[in-house]
Amino acid sequence: MEQAKDKITIQGVDVEIKHRNENDYISLTDMLKAKDGEFFITDWLRNRNTLEYIGIWETLHNPNFNYGEFAVVRNKAGLHSFKIGVKQFVEKTNAISLFAMEGRYGGTYAHKDIAFEFALWISAEFKVYFIAEFQRLKELEQAKLNWSAKRELAKVNYHLQTNAIAQHIFIPTLTEKQKTFVYCDEADLLNVIVFGKTAKEWRERNPDKNPDRENIRDFADYNQLFVLSQMEALNSILIARQVPQAERMTELSKMAKQQLQSLAKIDTKLLLPKLKK
Repeated sequence: MEQAKDKITIQGVDVEIKHRNENDYISLTDMLKAKDGEFFITDWLRNRNTLEYIGIWETLHNPNFNYGEFAVVRNKAGLHSFKIGVKQFVEKTNAISLFAMEGRYGGTYAHKDIAFEFALWISAEFKVYFIAEFQRLKELEQAKLNWSAKRELAKVNYHLQTNAIAQHIFIPTLTEKQKTFVYCDEADLLNVIVFGKTAKEWRERNPDKNPDRENIRDFADYNQLFVLSQMEALNSILIARQVPQAERMTELSKMAKQQLQSLAKIDTKLLLPKLKK
């Protein structure tokens, strides 16, 4: 299944990356633009060393690889008359390391392991820059993944907190509107401790933000989200113990201050970059 795509730039050449079946496939068509002279992907594919490498890769990663047909193709490598395209190669061998797309936005793509070897065929220098840029992209993706995981943790703890409120703060005489207010009030209790303002105050100071899609916590930095998730978990316990809100605020404020001070001492290189507020 094909998913979203990314793009990296190597020595002035934009190279597209498609995500297919949880793997990265890189545009050889784009990469070829960096090679001096008139060359085609078929010039690379007909090379015996290329075919040997692809054959080994497919044997390791593709249980449906047709090695018999591959052997026929490989044995022709080096012959002056031998020429094979990616689409034909895939049809003959059932390879998964390459695929070709037709049309305006088409092109030839290779699994990253194969693309690295293609980069060397272009030039040793290009491969070095290519690997460095690709690694940078992966680090950014990992940072986003960690950020998303931390945001989801905060959501889970928020539900724990609201469940505790439902069980220990609500009374039968409260209206539905009043119940909603209690939820917001608890959320704003933590917002004031961590951000110094309520959600409403943040919206009033940021009229350019979409209130239906963005809130104060979407613009928190890593440290704030981490502390917020810890506070929500502790608050749910305190609510279950029926600790008055004023006492909870004192206890939560103390914890937030201690944790934020501790996090500030950690090497910032180990943390995610702060988002703009």
